[in-house]
Amino acid sequence: MRLTLSMAYAGAGLLLGCTLLTQAEDPATPVALQNPFPQLIHEYQEDHGNLQRYYRFPFSGLDQERLTQFHQNYQARIGEIPFESLSQDGRIDFLLMRNHLDYQLKLIDYRNRRLKMVTRWIGFAEEMTQLFLDRRSSTSKEASLIATDLTKLLASIKETAAPLTKSGDDQLSAVHAQRVITIVSHLKRELDAWYRFYHGYDPTFNWWNQKPYQAVATALDNYLDSLKNILGDNDALVGDPIGRRALTNALWNEFIAYSPEELLDIAEKEYAWCVKEWKRAASELGFEDDWKAALNHIKTLHVPPGDQPAMIKELADEAVDFLETRDLVTIPPVCKETWRMEMMTAERQKVNPYFTGGEVISVSFPTNEMEHEDKLMSLRGNNRHFCKATVHHELIPGHHLQIYMQERHRAYRKLFRTPFLVEGWALYWEMLLWEKEFYDGPEDRVGMLFWRTHRCARIIFSLKFHLEQMTAEECVDYLVENVGHERRNATAEVRRSIQGGYEPLYQAAYMLGGLQFRALRQEFVDSGEMTEKEFHDNILLENSIPIDMIRAKFNGQEMTNGYASTWKFYSAPATEP
Repeated sequence: MRLTLSMAYAGAGLLLGCTLLTQAEDPATPVALQNPFPQLIHEYQEDHGNLQRYYRFPFSGLDQERLTQFHQNYQARIGEIPFESLSQDGRIDFLLMRNHLDYQLKLIDYRNRRLKMVTRWIGFAEEMTQLFLDRRSSTSKEASLIATDLTKLLASIKETAAPLTKSGDDQLSAVHAQRVITIVSHLKRELDAWYRFYHGYDPTFNWWNQKPYQAVATALDNYLDSLKNILGDNDALVGDPIGRRALTNALWNEFIAYSPEELLDIAEKEYAWCVKEWKRAASELGFEDDWKAALNHIKTLHVPPGDQPAMIKELADEAVDFLETRDLVTIPPVCKETWRMEMMTAERQKVNPYFTGGEVISVSFPTNEMEHEDKLMSLRGNNRHFCKATVHHELIPGHHLQIYMQERHRAYRKLFRTPFLVEGWALYWEMLLWEKEFYDGPEDRVGMLFWRTHRCARIIFSLKFHLEQMTAEECVDYLVENVGHERRNATAEVRRSIQGGYEPLYQAAYMLGGLQFRALRQEFVDSGEMTEKEFHDNILLENSIPIDMIRAKFNGQEMTNGYASTWKFYSAPATEP
């Protein structure tokens, strides 16, 4: 028997001690053997946090060796756990943890290889790092000898930076310059922290080292200026493609049994469906099959400045009413009650021209300090019909509901947080509510299709960028031409993807995760094995893990120690219009 979350709520909406399971655990097996991973993962996270804060110099071989050893030790530790004695949850956690450790070691190797590619431009990093290591180990050294070290370091920095004043083969590419800027900025911050540790506390240190430190700090600042000149202006789009090998490793880590090329093919098929639907909606609006004309029309249907918050509240309430009327998912009362709203700054909108969400929905809309053309583009990009899908994506049933549940169920699994579930869940609801006709007329459909098309495009431009098949500027052009973005917003989207701190697969994960959930729904809801509410509630209780693992939990799949995903979740484009 499957329970629903609604059975766990009563009276004032307090959560009772009811755990929803898709299969019973064996009561004869001791709990510690059924699944020891909640405690083990907690220990790993705390240990890893301590080590990352202590061994924080990626330019030190010692630090990298220690982090490698740490992950290898945990590999040995879980290797001693008898797999066959584990419950289904335990086996899933075993595989997730082993996968995580393997991938962390791959990332250490990947970062080291990328570091070596720019070694000649950070030739002083090792000797500078030695200063930090001496401080960390409380190694005592005469202040006069430290001054000598700083003087040598100054000469090394100047020697490294000298070729940038020349032209020709010695010049850095913009991509490598960006990489070096990140490294040198890190070193500069650590140097300042190193100096503050001694300054004012050790009189002899100040006497010997104030001037040498200032000279080194100035040399680093000058070097950073020279590197930034290679990039051009501050708004230049410079990313760092990871290449096919790293992209394939990242897909393996996400339990995705497709190659990058196969995923690009899926995206093209879904994009073609979107264009057909777009043309149909355009025809209904009197634009024949000119979807771009229809899109430009709805971009004018925005509220006046000052009215956006009221519209967001209206759309949020509309989505909740729709879900509850159809009994699609359990919405805990406190979750429904406590979401909040803030307005996004103009600076943040340079990276994210639309909304972000969770417990707080951050609303993108023009501000008074924007240039006139930027104000107009922000109004057009945040019109009422674009917001129709954005609001429920960010709040309920999207990220706010999702995060609320993840904090309360199997929270230890947050270690395995994956955008294929986080963003895939919210995107899946966009697809499902389309099927359930959560729209008022063709204007809403055009707005909803804008986002769906955008998710297809994100797969295409982000994977091609990392495969080095598209430049950043070509990505912007693609979004303008094939999705209908305002150029300012398209630029912000690409900047967010390649410079905003997102992992390489993040943008592709929206649509691909949604398609995984769509396939899962066909398998368990369309077959009659679960109701829609059971299906959605059970997903929310598994926390943020690869969707392939949720499928294994739902179907009671026999898990083996050597398990690897073979799930081909995509069978055909969405239903033809």
